[in-house]
Amino acid sequence: MALLVADSIVKSYRSRRILTSASLRAVAGEVRVVFGRNGIGKSTLMKIAVGRMQPDSGVIIYDGRARLNVHQAELAREGVFYLADEHLFSSAFSIRRQLHFLQETFDGGSVEEAAERVGIKHVLDRRPYVLSGGECRRAELAAVLVRRPRCLVADEPYRGIAPKDAEELSTVFRELASSGCAVVLSGHEVHTLLDVADHVTWCESGTTQELGSPTQAKSHEQLRRGYLGPT
Repeated sequence: MALLVADSIVKSYRSRRILTSASLRAVAGEVRVVFGRNGIGKSTLMKIAVGRMQPDSGVIIYDGRARLNVHQAELAREGVFYLADEHLFSSAFSIRRQLHFLQETFDGGSVEEAAERVGIKHVLDRRPYVLSGGECRRAELAAVLVRRPRCLVADEPYRGIAPKDAEELSTVFRELASSGCAVVLSGHEVHTLLDVADHVTWCESGTTQELGSPTQAKSHEQLRRGYLGPT
């Protein structure tokens, strides 16, 4: 059963309809991946699912309860962690201080253990702006581990990072799912995402289509043409 569902979502920007009837499902114990070309509405759908943006119509269901007007702070308190395609940390404080703040706010796990797990103990006392892209992403993973969410929604987490960092992300995402977390990812790193996914969703023309397992998804014509190339 899905832990988080954004169902029949409609959203327009001014006169442009972005989503006409799109759905997103996060299932406990699974890594789900959303594919689709740039500008098709993947990020919008994710933001709506976590309460960061309000839809024109549609419903958000979390933990079995339908919510017509849900906000990110509400879902965050109940265990939803949204990792946006933008900087998570403030440049004003060290990574260590911000992780401790997260720990105290949500009665989270050990900062030191999380930092050790993702290999950033040596940068804990630095501020984010001096870190590499890979170090920043690993620090964000540490934040997820400290928070210990029931549901993680991550928008383009693999973008702009080295293969070694991507491998670490995939390992942590799989570990989170194995512990019962519902994980949803988006991106264009198709082979990396297919390797980590249990289920694939395709976003196109304002709606979504469930493609099933990565093996099933590879036979989808638009996915194959847009991402995989000739076979």
